[in-house]
Amino acid sequence: QVFLAESGGGSVQAGGSLRLSCAASQSLFRFEVMEWYRQVPGKQRELVAAITDEDVTSYSDSVQGRFTLSRDNRRSTFYLNMNALKPEDTAVYHCHAVDKYYRNTDYWGPGTPVTVSS
Repeated sequence: QVFLAESGGGSVQAGGSLRLSCAASQSLFRFEVMEWYRQVPGKQRELVAAITDEDVTSYSDSVQGRFTLSRDNRRSTFYLNMNALKPEDTAVYHCHAVDKYYRNTDYWGPGTPVTVSS
């Protein structure tokens, strides 16, 4: 069983920065895709960043140029560096990973809240 756990969320003023971490209980090498989503009550969950097992990254238009997804295989952790935060970035951020070897298998973290005040 693979478990993901986020950390690094909190409250920050607009224009500030946060670094979110997603620690996996097993090696990142077993993941085909690693992602960050955010969830706001009453709104659809939004994919904000993704990285493939080939280190190809992608970002939503709303965070492009401000957020950066990276990974540290030795620590079995991937990160979301968030800069120039805006109030509209306020959400619960969840990490997500898709298993490379087992069909229809993926993993979710419980989430870490981010609040950006103006």
